[in-house]
Amino acid sequence: MSTPANRQVVVHSLDDIVIEHTPAPEPGPGQVLVRSTVVGICGSDMHAVHGRHPFVSLPMRPGHEVVGVIAGVGAGVDPSLVDTRVVIEPNLACGTCTQCTQGRYNICASLDVFGCQTPGGMTDLFTIAADRVVPLPDDLDDLRAALIEPAATPVHAVRRAGDLTGRRVLVIGAGPIGLFVLLAARAAGAAHITVADILAGKRDLALKLGADTTVDPAADNAADLATEALGGRADVVFDCVSRESTVRLAINTLDKGGLLMTVGVPSGPTSIDLDLVQDRELSITGNLMYVREDVDRAIELLRQNTFSLDDIVTARYDISDAAQAFQASDDPNHVKVLVTVGQS
Repeated sequence: MSTPANRQVVVHSLDDIVIEHTPAPEPGPGQVLVRSTVVGICGSDMHAVHGRHPFVSLPMRPGHEVVGVIAGVGAGVDPSLVDTRVVIEPNLACGTCTQCTQGRYNICASLDVFGCQTPGGMTDLFTIAADRVVPLPDDLDDLRAALIEPAATPVHAVRRAGDLTGRRVLVIGAGPIGLFVLLAARAAGAAHITVADILAGKRDLALKLGADTTVDPAADNAADLATEALGGRADVVFDCVSRESTVRLAINTLDKGGLLMTVGVPSGPTSIDLDLVQDRELSITGNLMYVREDVDRAIELLRQNTFSLDDIVTARYDISDAAQAFQASDDPNHVKVLVTVGQS
């Protein structure tokens, strides 16, 4: 009996997304074979689709937000892992550079990201190093588990911002990253959180998920509106968009000595008001992905069921309809689009 071909989504452009069929992979030493069940489409995927991601080129074989089941193991891997439900950590680090030895493998000197620089999990079966899979608790179903990876980056940024207890926080952008920053910052004790987004529907969703106030960042006096909404200048701004206009809004909203956390992926070099950064002793901190403690914290947050899944997951498509899934993800009214993977 022949083995069914393995389906792998390949993105050449938004209008050219195909499914290629390849032989099913086999796990090598230290690897596991994972059967995908749910794969999320990320904002960084969409940057890449449009040719705007500075570190991801086309064609790409996407899928770094992956939930699956271990279907086999290679030599040296515990066979009892078979049938374990897992989520993956897609950061593929060397383990030996200065950053890795300091535990900051998310900024490994030679970092690749599964599904970005390598073929990803939007496929029936894939192999990955056994230390890149994280077993899932039984009370977290696959659809909610698909939010672990996109939640881990916001959790990482919030952790690195320090103690938020009693602080005023502005979150720019109410996509999945911004909304999870909101949830993580609220859990971290922020006193007042204002969310800025150009879409009224997403501002409403932010309020539903726990924002105290919202503003339209496209308003001429957006910085004044944000300051008024916060009841004073922001202590911390999480910029989940990272365009020139949002950086300017952040800098003009921050209090002296404030902190700008860059979370969104910029499309390239971005002008900033460096005079204000210098004069006000502002700090600007970049944030890339996460490490295992952030994944564990994201799992804890999601297990608390503090929001309706339907508020975040706004569309689902079968892998055979991956092209439609990417088209839906290009609609700013959607929050998170998931691709489900059945049998080929």
